[in-house]
Amino acid sequence: MTTTPDQEPFKIPESVLVVIYTPMLDVLMIQRTGTEVGVEHWQSVTGSKDRWDEPWHETAAREVLEETSIDVSAPGCRLDDWQLENLYDIWPQWLHRYAPGVTRNRERVFGLCVPVGTPVRLNPREHVRWQWLPWLAAADLCFSASNAEACLWLPRFAAQVPLRSLGCASAGS
Repeated sequence: MTTTPDQEPFKIPESVLVVIYTPMLDVLMIQRTGTEVGVEHWQSVTGSKDRWDEPWHETAAREVLEETSIDVSAPGCRLDDWQLENLYDIWPQWLHRYAPGVTRNRERVFGLCVPVGTPVRLNPREHVRWQWLPWLAAADLCFSASNAEACLWLPRFAAQVPLRSLGCASAGS
């Protein structure tokens, strides 16, 4: 984050989206806190870089750990950069978090394959509930269009992950 002497740090307009999934293509969905009454804001892990030179992979690993307590380097886990980026307008209600004149965010997409039964412990400041859903159901539940699209891409990217090397069978086995 960048700062000015008299105010809180500004968010860096570069973030990650991490789709966490099992070999059976079940996707971890987490519900954000602070959403409108009656609105359930479900998503994958997301978060901004802490510094401009922070590598994408480091941002993804940090955000996954902060939001879910999952360590991407744990046995059976594999974090992959899908080499996809989304560029989108920052919602007006969130513009105050960014430096003056910043109106767009660049989001890098990752996939994290984890073993079935991986424990999830949410950061209560950010999320209130979690659930595993089949990839199509997860896409339908996503609040964000880019998150839904990433879930829909999952079978293609998961097929490229050598799941057998993780000690698990692929969804097609």
